[in-house]
Amino acid sequence: MDSLLFVPILVVGFAASLGLTPLSRALALRLGVVDKPNQRKIHKDHKPLMGGLAIFGGLAIAILLFTPPHYMLEFGAFLIGAALLAIVGLIDDRYELGIKAKMIAQVAAGLIVVAAGIHIQLFNLPVLDILLTLFWIVALTNALNFLDNMDGLTSGLSAIAAGWFTLIAFNEGLTLVSALAAALAGSAIGFLVYNFSPAAIFMGDMGSMVLGFTLAILGIKLEFGQQPLGVTWMVPILVLALPVFDIHLVVITRLLEGRSPGQAGKDHTSHRLMSLGLSQRWTLLVLYSACLFFVAMGVAVSVFPFNLALLTGAIGLALLGAAFIFMMFVRRKYQLQSAKSS
Repeated sequence: MDSLLFVPILVVGFAASLGLTPLSRALALRLGVVDKPNQRKIHKDHKPLMGGLAIFGGLAIAILLFTPPHYMLEFGAFLIGAALLAIVGLIDDRYELGIKAKMIAQVAAGLIVVAAGIHIQLFNLPVLDILLTLFWIVALTNALNFLDNMDGLTSGLSAIAAGWFTLIAFNEGLTLVSALAAALAGSAIGFLVYNFSPAAIFMGDMGSMVLGFTLAILGIKLEFGQQPLGVTWMVPILVLALPVFDIHLVVITRLLEGRSPGQAGKDHTSHRLMSLGLSQRWTLLVLYSACLFFVAMGVAVSVFPFNLALLTGAIGLALLGAAFIFMMFVRRKYQLQSAKSS
């Protein structure tokens, strides 16, 4: 029965997040935690933040109601780390702490789960494995934070990735992973009802950091009984291809242009697609479809025979490389058009 635990967790996570989102919106308006429009943002009016409260609340309620006692240590460490990021994210949404303060919180959250035994086991050298774990957690948490630049984008892509993580983990008999993934999928979908374009509420850093942290933990805990490490390392990268792709695209672009990687701007994947003439909803459709495509490749790598899995993963990574080159071209074309118009 433990293997089917993800079903009630998914339902409760969805219902709790759906119910908490209007309350979070009202609280954000009362406290003045709103996102103001400017030249770097797509929205034209003030939007309440604190949607992350509903996401974290749905996630926590689902986990606490259904966690088996023998998983309490790891789930407890995860919830403490996620709560820390939710609190720091809320403070940042209100007072703009800056990227350094957020990264310190992300490292602290990573150390909390490492202390509970959640870490990558690649080198069989504790120091290297822990450093790699912290890098993965910080990188993916920031990737989801960077990705939160359009209505319904981060919540939708998180729901898709978490849903497939649930199925992969269920197929592998990983109860803890499928339960956590189901809780995340449910809470993300519940919030997406209010966050889809045109959004009634934004998740803010409070939500995006919790989503990124949770997806990072899922990537670490995913294990495969049959497939060798030579191909399984590609599975979380393909399932999380869009946030991984976007943060690399943005950071490299900003460094090449002599800007700080932490400086906000309209240089994300979504912005570049919109510069081609796509509307917000069409941009979301393209990105959702791309996410589903790479998730399917990740699932294929997890079940195919080794040689076919290796080929599939290599094709997936090559496609990401080609997409990167195309997006750099789109950025250059957009800059030239802007220069001519000015």
